[in-house]
Amino acid sequence: MQAQDHDRIPEIALGWHQQGKGAALATVVETWGSAPRQAGSQLAISGDGQIMGSVSGGCVEGAVVTEAMDAMADGLPRLLTFGVSDETAFAVGLACGGTIRVLVEPVGEGASRLPEAMLTQLVAARAERRALAYAVHPQTWARDLLSPGQDAGADQRFRSDKSGMEEDGRFLAIHNAPLRLIVVGAVHIAQPLLTIARACGYDPTLIDPRGAFGSAERFPGETIVEDWPDEALAALMPDARTAIVTLTHDSKLDDPAIKVALASDCFYLGCLGSTRTHAKRVERLHEAGFDAATIARIHAPVGLDIGAKSPAEIAVSIMAQITQRLRKG
Repeated sequence: MQAQDHDRIPEIALGWHQQGKGAALATVVETWGSAPRQAGSQLAISGDGQIMGSVSGGCVEGAVVTEAMDAMADGLPRLLTFGVSDETAFAVGLACGGTIRVLVEPVGEGASRLPEAMLTQLVAARAERRALAYAVHPQTWARDLLSPGQDAGADQRFRSDKSGMEEDGRFLAIHNAPLRLIVVGAVHIAQPLLTIARACGYDPTLIDPRGAFGSAERFPGETIVEDWPDEALAALMPDARTAIVTLTHDSKLDDPAIKVALASDCFYLGCLGSTRTHAKRVERLHEAGFDAATIARIHAPVGLDIGAKSPAEIAVSIMAQITQRLRKG
């Protein structure tokens, strides 16, 4: 398995099913207390006992796997409730216990199973970066796939990026487009920043027209675009699930990218540079026709003020600010 397979649970379950191994998906649908995994967290189980993902910190996985094996055998989904005691929670590294409800669905044909065709549609949408919500009613096992604009409850959850139970009894699992981080400038800070971003679930892209800077030797395994920043950024079409950081400290490279970013729906734009450097940047943007409200979208100097000094510490401060913007608005 690859390092990011924990983010590909539907894909893995579909693959196991299509290989003839059998598969079930276990999904956290509701939590109380200090449950370690949020609603929407998933565990895939194969018919031969392989697992990928998590629905708790290890507290209930064993019981969920047993139920999943039974579900694959009898074709019946089930909704399970687990209370995790403080003692059990402490044993797996949690401060205190909680309660979680877990939906277990066998994949395949049958009145109550999660249909292969529906799971295939979901996996395809994820591959195409199309937002989709999986809706299931545990009382009737009625299921649906919802795109943005089809359902008010789903639309609200798309915006908040939170799966959960609705008042009408449905569970809505939100599959938003993956988060992206676009970094302009293959400088030292970019090296730890891309690594940290990937660990936080982002799909990073590095832009730098200077081949010596954005080399595969300096950034092994990274997606590197050597076009001029504004052209590269426009081609990447930043959306509301995209964060952008400019790091070159060179206005000839940063400014064109910033202008494209400000015209996009990106949820975060951070720019390296001192307060004085940013003041000059603001002047240039005003002269280019950007108003004060638009320019105020820029986080500069970039990163939270945590006293960061080294490239790695600055990368931590940037990622922390991106997270703050994403989660708190």
